[in-house]
Amino acid sequence: MYRTHTCGELRSSDIGKQVTLAGWVQYIREKGAVSWIVLRDRYGVTQLVFEEGRSQASVLEQLKGIGRECVLQVKGAVVERYSKNSEQETGAIEILVDTLNLLNPSSTPPFTIEEETDGGEDIRMKYRYLDLRRPTLRRNLALRYQVNRAVRNYLDTQGFWDIETPFLIKSTPEGARDFVVPSRMNEGEFYALPQSPQTFKQLLMVSGYDRYYQIVKCFRDEDLRADRQPEFTQIDCEMAFVEQEDVLNTFEGLFKHVFKEVKGIELTDAFPRMTWDDAMWHYGNDKPDIRFGMKLQNLKVDGDYKFEQLKKVDFKLFSEAQSIIGIVAKDAAEWTRKQLDELTEWVKRPQIGMGGLVNLKCNKDGSFKSSVDKFFTPVQLQELASFCAASANDLVLFVAGNEALTRKAASELRLHLGNQLGLRQPNEYAPLWVVDFPLLEETEVEGHWAARHHPFTAPKPEHIALMDDKTQYKNIKANAYDIVLNGTEIGGGSIRIFQRDLQEKMFAALGMSKEEAQEKFGFLLGAFEYGAPPHGGIAFGFDRLCALLGGQETIRDFIAFPKNNSGRDVMLDAPSAIDALQKKELGL
Repeated sequence: MYRTHTCGELRSSDIGKQVTLAGWVQYIREKGAVSWIVLRDRYGVTQLVFEEGRSQASVLEQLKGIGRECVLQVKGAVVERYSKNSEQETGAIEILVDTLNLLNPSSTPPFTIEEETDGGEDIRMKYRYLDLRRPTLRRNLALRYQVNRAVRNYLDTQGFWDIETPFLIKSTPEGARDFVVPSRMNEGEFYALPQSPQTFKQLLMVSGYDRYYQIVKCFRDEDLRADRQPEFTQIDCEMAFVEQEDVLNTFEGLFKHVFKEVKGIELTDAFPRMTWDDAMWHYGNDKPDIRFGMKLQNLKVDGDYKFEQLKKVDFKLFSEAQSIIGIVAKDAAEWTRKQLDELTEWVKRPQIGMGGLVNLKCNKDGSFKSSVDKFFTPVQLQELASFCAASANDLVLFVAGNEALTRKAASELRLHLGNQLGLRQPNEYAPLWVVDFPLLEETEVEGHWAARHHPFTAPKPEHIALMDDKTQYKNIKANAYDIVLNGTEIGGGSIRIFQRDLQEKMFAALGMSKEEAQEKFGFLLGAFEYGAPPHGGIAFGFDRLCALLGGQETIRDFIAFPKNNSGRDVMLDAPSAIDALQKKELGL
């Protein structure tokens, strides 16, 4: 037995016991005739003490060869700690070591393995197995496990079965690029790794397994960012004989259960619901952060003036703009010229793409000051402030230009202001359902359409008839829904198409011929001829959910072995070339 206790286990009640511990050296400290080692394992840390006159000379001699991250086994007595550490769970005791066994020495680590490390991200990812020793990463993976366990426990109580589906499948268009795998036994042919188990879970509904779930790996070959990885994990779920309301109620329950079990937070209220149209109008995006207000003020939209008085203003930027959107920052009228200039430069960044920013200060004394005063009378400035519902001491900011670009910029500006004003607190949670998405969206090629979610999403029942008229495509709403938390989409799903004729109409709307649809999805179309039930489901981004519950934006530190922004595993040096023999066997 290498240990009788873990490094996070012993307390004052254990004083006097003889114990055996094993772990890694966190650090060593010396003061005169006394030396201390902090020993660490997955469960915590325990202080070891070595003192001349109390410890054996042979043990003290062994200390000379011990450094950080060496693996030790120690035996000794639990004693009361002279200088207690109230911030450590084991801070009231220490181990007076009488036997020291060096199990394995360690080279000097390339960075300090502490809560606050001196290692940059690249070096920490190269030595990920060392980075995972840090308490921060350990807590993140512990939280991930807690979420996993809570999800499984809840779904079990709701009658769901965990059913595995294949990783080597047929390449099908689902919105992103597939990762493909060459087949040695079928030369010249390829498997694809699944972007999601979408078609399999629908087939399971056809098979009669009416409540399915998986916590499953999915793969998408797309450009990366903080909340994306080429391989990621979904909580994938499907239900048969359900309508949208059934799905939303079931998984709102899952969400509340996870929060209670993992965070100790009771979410008692029903989650608010917002249509996609309202989300875009008031917030400029389909995943609004509703922890704070600051809704967009739409003064001009697609050339249509919502604030008629602007027609009287001879200001070229506004008159030539397709859209004008304002945002009211409460109690920010006293911001300095430097702060406003920084905001202007912020919206000019390529990621935002605006030409500039107009500001209007509503001063405490009732006067108004604008960055474009010469184009407006005092009365017009007052009317402008009134239309935007601005009060004394408020600051109104305006962006103007192309509709899509301006709405996106206003959305980003609102979030940026929310951060600056301290309105986006990570320990505050505001879940939201967004519903009634467009079923189809027009592509850059005029007259060509793409699925807003995926090709298996059903139209709202009252819009099914519109599928026969291409001129109505833009008006068709999907029977789809997303769950949003603090401005991040963490789940999305829909009621599915389950009739062959409607699925064929959907494929046709996407420009797919009958022959192409049969080649790519013949298995699904065929299944729909054998009594497919009404069904629908949802998939949660498991990594994103864990990151948000951990109060962070990036998912990388909640995955044991992630890829970098280039999709590389710098620890394994993957992807990498394969040798000529392997290529020959694969017919490449």
